[in-house]
Amino acid sequence: AKSGCFLFYIKLYIDRNMERLNKITGQMFPAGDKKDQIIKAVEAKGSRPHRVGILTAGGLAPCLSSAVGGLIERYTEIDPDIQITCYRYGYQGLLLGDSFKVNWEMRRKAHLLQNYGGSPIGNSRVKLKNVKDCVKRKLVKEGQNPQDVACERLVKDGITILHTIGGDDTNTTAARLAFRLQERGIKLQVLGLPKTVDNDVYPVSQSLGADTAAEQGAMFFESIVNEATANPRMLIVHEVMGRHCGWLTVATAEQYRKRLKKGDYLDEMGVSLTKRDVHGVYIPEMRIDIDAEGARLRAIMDEIGNVNVFISEGAAQDIIVKEKEEKGEKLPRDAFGHVKLDKVNAGQWMADRLKPIVGARKVLVQKSGYRARSSPANTFDRNLIKSCVTYAVEAAFRGESGLVGHDDQDGKLKALDFKRVKGGKPFDTGSREYRRMMFEIGQPVERTW
Repeated sequence: AKSGCFLFYIKLYIDRNMERLNKITGQMFPAGDKKDQIIKAVEAKGSRPHRVGILTAGGLAPCLSSAVGGLIERYTEIDPDIQITCYRYGYQGLLLGDSFKVNWEMRRKAHLLQNYGGSPIGNSRVKLKNVKDCVKRKLVKEGQNPQDVACERLVKDGITILHTIGGDDTNTTAARLAFRLQERGIKLQVLGLPKTVDNDVYPVSQSLGADTAAEQGAMFFESIVNEATANPRMLIVHEVMGRHCGWLTVATAEQYRKRLKKGDYLDEMGVSLTKRDVHGVYIPEMRIDIDAEGARLRAIMDEIGNVNVFISEGAAQDIIVKEKEEKGEKLPRDAFGHVKLDKVNAGQWMADRLKPIVGARKVLVQKSGYRARSSPANTFDRNLIKSCVTYAVEAAFRGESGLVGHDDQDGKLKALDFKRVKGGKPFDTGSREYRRMMFEIGQPVERTW
């Protein structure tokens, strides 16, 4: 009964869409096979009614709303009767049993989620392995194991397919839950989607939402750069998200400069590309020589009257944390043990050190993080999300599990083995585009060979 509508769609498209049918059933059929034989195979494949669970977790990224909407749309296209449960605020909702069923009105309007940023079902930072934190936040009771509580909720709700939209920890946590359930003889398929503006998840070549974040950061600075005209000898520091990886900072600078080069300027009145350009880029993967960079930037300040630099929020993090802790400052940490970067303030640290060296009269530090991560997905990301969501749903019907994304080894879209998934992938400082940009702005970079 549950698979009735699914079979209807298979029958409807069987003549025109044999290739897609092969993907859904996980089997290959010769051209001469009759319809009734194929339908029988589909019935065998889809005889067990599925119940789908969706959760989003970790920080925001410009893909969550689009991905949730895409999953609901795709499942509804294939089987409008399939039950979809959304857990509010990620793993918090799973622990507390805080969820809702997707009704017909939600399905009918799911396409509207493409227009919004954030997550329609809510995010939170909850680490199931951090029992002490889960107890402190009253997500579980004393003596309970959060992973067991999460598993029990999935069993109680009858979830057979779980879609987790998040970073490496969000998705590998779901994989561990599936393994625990497997030990009890209960099958749970996990089809994760890689969400992170840092684009630092192994082995995914492009994470969802990262391109939008870079574009929004570039647009943000297009306005902020005008502050250079507010005072003589102005130093503007643009702090971009990125704890361990500089991909977003570099991509934001590249997109900004690409947009900048399309403009028309009036050099005679000081409206020039040079004054609006990026003069320095600093990321976690590179060593920062303050004295050398200060001398280089001083020459630019003396020539054009202002300096603009981009810095990752995680650049020089170890140095900054050490300096603060040596002064007796206690830095707060999140549930994952990470120092909260809003207390590190790499941008302000850089500004304080560069100001006297470059002879700046005024300094402005601006962070684009909240705008970048909370914006709706752009066209590039919408297309990427759609392809990943379509693959994830069809992989679910084939009985697969894994993190759905393009493999950085061969470029193919697939359900990547969770054993290969981990965070902390560094930006490639040997890339041609990066080195070309650094050459153009006159900033030396260390060799990587």
